[in-house]
Amino acid sequence: MAVRVAECGDLIDDVQPWLGQDNMQFRQLRYFVKIVEAGSFSRAASIVHVAQPALSQQVAELEERLGVALLQRSARGVRPTAAGEIFYKEASAILHQLDQLPAVVRSDRDQPEGVVNVGFISSLAPVLVGFLDECREAFPKVVIRFSDGDSLGLEDKIASSLVDLAVLHEIEFTTALMRKPLYRQKLFVVSRQPITTNGDPISLERIAELPLVLPGNVKGRRALIERVFAEAKLKTNVVLEADSLVSEMWSVRNGVGCTILPVGDLSNFGPHAFAKPTLIEPPIYFTCSIAYSADFPLTAASEAVRDALAKFLERRLSEGSIVGAERLPER
Repeated sequence: MAVRVAECGDLIDDVQPWLGQDNMQFRQLRYFVKIVEAGSFSRAASIVHVAQPALSQQVAELEERLGVALLQRSARGVRPTAAGEIFYKEASAILHQLDQLPAVVRSDRDQPEGVVNVGFISSLAPVLVGFLDECREAFPKVVIRFSDGDSLGLEDKIASSLVDLAVLHEIEFTTALMRKPLYRQKLFVVSRQPITTNGDPISLERIAELPLVLPGNVKGRRALIERVFAEAKLKTNVVLEADSLVSEMWSVRNGVGCTILPVGDLSNFGPHAFAKPTLIEPPIYFTCSIAYSADFPLTAASEAVRDALAKFLERRLSEGSIVGAERLPER
C-alpha cells in the first residue's frame, strides 16, 4: 500500500484503514489537542472546521476507548482532567513528530529545511537581536518561530513538543532534557532609581531591606533567590508577586519595589526607564543553556539552528555584549 506524504499539519491524519478499525486515529488526537488549547468545543470547532457535535463524538470515542474521562465540562468551557493532561502532552508530542516527518525526509545537513520552534526566556530578548537575520541568510529553507516565557514554562513546552529547543537560565539541571551549557550569568538588582553610590555592588544584607517585586512561582528564579537569602540567614521583603516578567518590570518602573534579574543591560527599555542594574556581591549565578528533548531527536533543521544559536551566543560572550556573563568554570 502506498502512503502519500502530505504537507505539515495534514500528515497521514486519516489512518483508520491503515491502523485498523479498533485503533484511534491521528485526527482524533488533533481534535483533542485543539479542544484543550481552545478551551471550548465551539472555539475548537471553528478552528478545525468540524461541527461541534462531531467533535463531541470524537472525544466520547476516545474516552470510551481509554476508559477514563479526559475533559471536565462546565458552563465556562472545558479543561483537561488529570488523565487528560497526560493525554494532551503525549498527543502533542506524537503530532509534533508527525508534522516533522516531511522536513526529516526532505532535509539534509547541508541544506536543512523545515520549521523550528525556538523558545527563549524573556530577559534574553535583547541578547538575541540579529540572530534571526543570520539564520535567514544561512538557512533560507528553514522557518523559525520564536516564543518567549520563563524557564520552567519553556521546559514544559519542550516536554510537550511545543518548542524544539530553548535558551534557558537554570539553577540546577533537574528535568530530563538534553542541554548544551553556554555560560553563567550574574544576577542584578533592578530598580527605578539608583540604590548605591557610584555604581557600587550591593550586599545581601542591604537587599533584604529593600521592597522586592519577585515572581510568584516558588520555583526557578524565586527559588534561587530565597535559597541564597536563607543560607545567609536573611529574609526577603517581598511586597508584590508578579505572574510575568512584563508585570514585574512594570511594577518596578512604577516604583513599587526592586527586582532581581539576570539582566545587566536594560538599554532596550529606553535611556531613563530604569537605573543602571546593580551587581550583587557576593555574586549569584544562573547557568545559560540550550535545552531540547531527550526523548525525540532533533531534525537536521533543528540541529542546524541549535548549533548556530550556540555560536551566536559564544560570539556575543567573546565580544562582551552580555553584561554579567562569564565563561563556565573548568571542571
